[in-house]
Amino acid sequence: MSSSSVLSRRSQKQRQGALRLSRNDGSDQLSFWQKRLPLPWALWPAEGRLLLTLFAFWSLAGLMVLGSASWWVATREMGEGAYYLKRQLIWMAASWSLLGLAVSTSLRRWLKLAGPALWLSCFLVAATLVIGSTVNGASRWLVIGPLQIQPSELVKPFVVLQAANLFAHWQRIRSDEKLLWLGIFGALLLLILKQPNLSTAALTGMLLWLMALAAGLRLRTLLATAMAGGLLGTTSILINEYQRIRVISFLDPWQDPQGSGYQLVQSLLAIGSGGWFGEGFGLSTQKLQYLPIQSTDFIYAVFAEEFGFVGSVMMLLFLMLVAFLGLRVALSCRTNQSRLVAIGCTTILVGQAVINVAVASGVMPTTGLPLPMVSYGGNSLLSSVMIAGLLIRCSLESTGLLGGRSPRQRRQSIG
Repeated sequence: MSSSSVLSRRSQKQRQGALRLSRNDGSDQLSFWQKRLPLPWALWPAEGRLLLTLFAFWSLAGLMVLGSASWWVATREMGEGAYYLKRQLIWMAASWSLLGLAVSTSLRRWLKLAGPALWLSCFLVAATLVIGSTVNGASRWLVIGPLQIQPSELVKPFVVLQAANLFAHWQRIRSDEKLLWLGIFGALLLLILKQPNLSTAALTGMLLWLMALAAGLRLRTLLATAMAGGLLGTTSILINEYQRIRVISFLDPWQDPQGSGYQLVQSLLAIGSGGWFGEGFGLSTQKLQYLPIQSTDFIYAVFAEEFGFVGSVMMLLFLMLVAFLGLRVALSCRTNQSRLVAIGCTTILVGQAVINVAVASGVMPTTGLPLPMVSYGGNSLLSSVMIAGLLIRCSLESTGLLGGRSPRQRRQSIG
């Protein structure tokens, strides 16, 4: 049986379910939460329900891991053990409100917003080079009152959306328009490299490349682009001394265990100390100011020490499940744009998590990529949860029961 016939049968069943729901309940008898869902929960596809459940679990588990990783340092430096956890909870509430907005808003509207948002993001990334706050030699933040904004993190959802706009209609777009948007993407990558932020630039470049591959662009063009990207990354490493030191220390961190290799050595010690089943939740010793950056980029090392090899394998299986569901959503999408959005969202969520684990394990050179929905940081959390919301929205629109209408109009049409 072909995939198109399976999808059409599922769509017919969902429409019949919608009619039964309207006959049995009626729009006036819907519960408080049902009235605010873009689609009644009973009509959500299985992938959408599972993804929402998994993302909720991911967020809650991330708060627990962050609380354990940051408590001792927060007590020592801030005088309050829950200091970082409380701030992350505030960002978590804002992030899940944004997820609700992403799920309830038509994907068509997000795609229209992507272009202007990408222009604005390029301007903000450029502003970090002029008036940005410099930390550890990198200018990545804009300070606005009590808030620190990292534009290179917040731009990720709009890169996915605008790349879907561009590559989905690649054959029908004029050459000048192609060059315009490719130039904007290139300028964004160069600005991020200039901060310098090689890890985010590399992740964004790989995201664009994989979405272009999924859209069916010519392999010759993609290979040339990959070579140019590799050359640009190599040049950045050669120019920036701290990036070069990171690569050298990654190859042999034990050569300078108290200097350039200290971060990776402590991370490997934490992971190795976990053994098969871990030291137990909250019982990590490396987080007691032996392991630097234990609440952000290297939070996985604390997780591995407390939950061991078994916990680490379970985490990787969890990421595989998210990737599998994301690909199922992409296969069920009805338009090329939504399919590419689903692929991009899955790639950036799972890919960034895998890279973070690889860095902490010494498989890749040390980078500054946080673990999505786990590492401390409001900008990363907002970006990751919004991307999760866009993926769920793609799943809901794959049913064919949602369009660009308002929730009230959709309920009236169902009734």
